[in-house]
Amino acid sequence: MRTAGIDIGSITAKAAIVEGERILGTKIIFTGYNAEAAGEKVYKDLLAEIGLDASAVSKIVSTGYGRNSVKFAHRSFTEIMAHAAGAYFLNPKIRTIIDIGGQDSKAMALDEKGKVQNFVMNDKCAAGTGRFLEVMARALEVNLDEFGAMSLQSKMPSKISSLCTVFAESEVISLIARGEKRQDIIAGIHESIAARVSSMLARIGIQEPVMMTGGVARNAGVVNALGKKLGAKIEVSDYMQVNGAIGAAVLASSL
Repeated sequence: MRTAGIDIGSITAKAAIVEGERILGTKIIFTGYNAEAAGEKVYKDLLAEIGLDASAVSKIVSTGYGRNSVKFAHRSFTEIMAHAAGAYFLNPKIRTIIDIGGQDSKAMALDEKGKVQNFVMNDKCAAGTGRFLEVMARALEVNLDEFGAMSLQSKMPSKISSLCTVFAESEVISLIARGEKRQDIIAGIHESIAARVSSMLARIGIQEPVMMTGGVARNAGVVNALGKKLGAKIEVSDYMQVNGAIGAAVLASSL
């Protein structure tokens, strides 16, 4: 049975098709201003890439903030449920998930069967999310893809006291004016994100193994800072950015 999952996020739209325990393919595109069109496009593009006709897919589940815009989905599930299902599918031993996306962050505690025992979500403020990092990258005139590698070169991370995007940007500009090194400022930004996530995790507890998902998991500097702050090894899958879509596809197999 082939099933599909579509995850419409604030920055990217993701699609995944699974068959049993196999991932047949995944696709990521920018969401843009039209979430409905993005959902249709990412799914059609994925079908074309793996050479499947739409009739070969039995069920489709949508998730993400734009899940209700996917009109052709048979059902929608919350991001919490989709990310839990995706992480458990990729590694059944996972007990804690940290997901940092474009505009929100969330943490989930799973039991040994992959069921969500507790979760906490921050969707009121973009601090520490992908958008936050984009703003910081512009202020530093550094490509966001270089953030991770640059921060790992830091010997003395700068202190970033504000987690608010607006105030943190002003703080970064002040640090630049003082002549602090870019890699130290970036490392400081990553440490501030780690501190925020750590306080969020304190509300649900942390149990290893820990998996990080979402686009920000591509940033090795954030993963490193988070691992140090939590005193835990952070597992990052090759599918970290499409974890929600994979989870939605897994959930579709139970419909």
